[in-house]
Amino acid sequence: MSVPFYVSPEQLMKDKADYARKGIARGRAVVVVACADGIVFASENASRALHKISEIYDRVAFAAVGKYNEFENLRVAGVRYADVRGYSYDRSDVTARGLANAYAQTLGAIFTTESKPYEVEIVVAEVGRTPETDQVYRLTYDGSVADEHGFVAMGGSAEQITAKLRERWAPGLSLSAALRLAVEALGSDAAAEAAGQGPRPIAADQLEVAVLDRTRERRTFRRLTGPTLAGLLDPQG
Repeated sequence: MSVPFYVSPEQLMKDKADYARKGIARGRAVVVVACADGIVFASENASRALHKISEIYDRVAFAAVGKYNEFENLRVAGVRYADVRGYSYDRSDVTARGLANAYAQTLGAIFTTESKPYEVEIVVAEVGRTPETDQVYRLTYDGSVADEHGFVAMGGSAEQITAKLRERWAPGLSLSAALRLAVEALGSDAAAEAAGQGPRPIAADQLEVAVLDRTRERRTFRRLTGPTLAGLLDPQG
């Protein structure tokens, strides 16, 4: 008579968490930085079709690292959630907090009940009328939610990037200064640290950048590309 195979719940959850963390760490990082004019998102991403940063609703945006097909499913579900809620009630009822709660339930259920967890980490951000009313929530593969302030880095080399942001970030940065800090932080990854040569340069055409611009009415999300992006990255500009 064979003995049934048994794995303790603690070991099962640990194995799932380790699996998800390894998958997330293989991806390029995403940085989110608050500034006077809004919230800046930046990632090293040469693709012009497979976005890590996207608009969800009027004042809400989404950024993710990990497996593209998995976080794309979450993005689409978030857009549907926002559209239905905004249509059924009011556009102002679509908030980053509500969306983060919905994502937390989805990720938590997948982590608990499915054999393979989602290999994703996401940020949901909402730009307020003032910097003090901005909301940034970070969600991990198991549905855990953290309320972030000022900046957040996720994905590969997040620890080194966070250390750079903590050292340099201050409230009230201009859009240009916040973007330059985000790109410098992205270049301060494990590879740059191992080389001991300071942050590695990242060309504008290798970046995916967007901003939730509080100076705009209703739809605040805009992508920064081409000459606009290059001008903002130029320290002499």
